[in-house]
Amino acid sequence: MSSEGTLPPDDVLADRLRTGDEQSFELVLDAWSASMLRLARSFVSSEASAEEVVQETWLAVIRGVGNFEGRSSLKTWVFRILVNTAKKRGVKESRTIPFGSLTSDDEGATVDPGRFRPAGDRYPGHWLPGEQPERWSEPENAAEHSEVLRIVGAAVATLADRSRIVITLRDVEGYSSEEVCEMLDISPGNQRVILHRARAIVRAALEEYFAAERSVRP
Repeated sequence: MSSEGTLPPDDVLADRLRTGDEQSFELVLDAWSASMLRLARSFVSSEASAEEVVQETWLAVIRGVGNFEGRSSLKTWVFRILVNTAKKRGVKESRTIPFGSLTSDDEGATVDPGRFRPAGDRYPGHWLPGEQPERWSEPENAAEHSEVLRIVGAAVATLADRSRIVITLRDVEGYSSEEVCEMLDISPGNQRVILHRARAIVRAALEEYFAAERSVRP
């Protein structure tokens, strides 16, 4: 199975795609399609619709690879096409995801303010005794590791669409903040706030899980 490490440099790969090299196309298809499908699914109403978005994206890539100028990575360029295609499909399905501006909900506290020392305290803003998050140890076995992944996945699934998209791109797919901003056409500040709140929700779910685990252990 192909992976990112088996792909040639972007300039070489782009040149091969421009000449219609089928083996190179199969490489990128194998390496990127799964993550493209996950991202597309966040914008549209069904798995079938997401699959169509991915297919449309690859057709657009084949037609437009001659216009790739190397200003970003080839993968980022492809995923930007995917996002634009998915957004258009989402509009048709009356499923829109606002990325460009923040609402008052985005500016709220990500952790309960009651866990911090008040303004009049000697150390205002610091954690109260017993409220500071504990350092988590690595899962002890495959079953616990699987359960942690389930908790994370369930928490991510509860997020608003744009929060789920941003945290998936950053923490699952491994894109940089600059790449995510380019793909989603959002400002660095918006990306930072969305990601921070998404991570806070996931962390809260993990805190609850590990606290429950400690309470039942002898």
